Amino acid sequence: MHRLAMLLALALPFTATAADYTVQPGASTLGFSDTFQGETFQGHFGQWTAAISYDAVNLASSKFDVDVVLASAKTGDNDRDGALPGSDFFDVAKFPRAHFVTTGFRRSGGQVVADGNLTLRGVTRPISLQVMFKPQGNGATLDVAGTVKRLDFGVGGGDYADTSVIGADVKITAHLQLAPK
Repeated sequence: MHRLAMLLALALPFTATAADYTVQPGASTLGFSDTFQGETFQGHFGQWTAAISYDAVNLASSKFDVDVVLASAKTGDNDRDGALPGSDFFDVAKFPRAHFVTTGFRRSGGQVVADGNLTLRGVTRPISLQVMFKPQGNGATLDVAGTVKRLDFGVGGGDYADTSVIGADVKITAHLQLAPK
C-alpha cells in the first residue's frame, strides 16, 4: 500500500498540467462589436497571437496569453477603420498592441470564467471572459466572450466619449480552432 501511495504522489504533479495548444489562424477569429448612432457594427483583428494552455478538469493549471496588433482592426467601414488607429481611439503610434493574460479561472454555475488583466492604451484593468472549451479529436475549439468598457481604457475619449453616439460596452468574442502543441 505504501508503494502505491508513493507512485500516486509522484504521478500527481504530471497529471495536473494543462495541455498546450497552437491556434490555427485560418479557422480562428478575434472579434468585437459595439454600436454607433444606435446601429450595431462588427469588427475583427487580423493580427494577433495566443498562447493557450487549458485543462477543463484542473483549471488552476490553465492560462491564456493573447497579444493583439491594434492597427489590424477592421470593421468594413472606411471612415471607422481610418479612425480606429488614431489618437482618439487606439492610438497605435503610442500603443501598438493590446495584451490579455489570465490571472485565474473559476466556475460560475455551469460556465467557466477566465479572469485576467487587459492592457490597452497603457491602461491595465481586470476583465472576465466566459469560456467554452470543446475537445475535438486531439484538438479543440475554444469560444470566449466578454464585455469591455471602452472609456475605462480611454478608447474614444474626448469628442467621442458620448455613449449615446458610440456605445460604452464593447463586446469581445473569439473562436479559436486549437491543435495540440
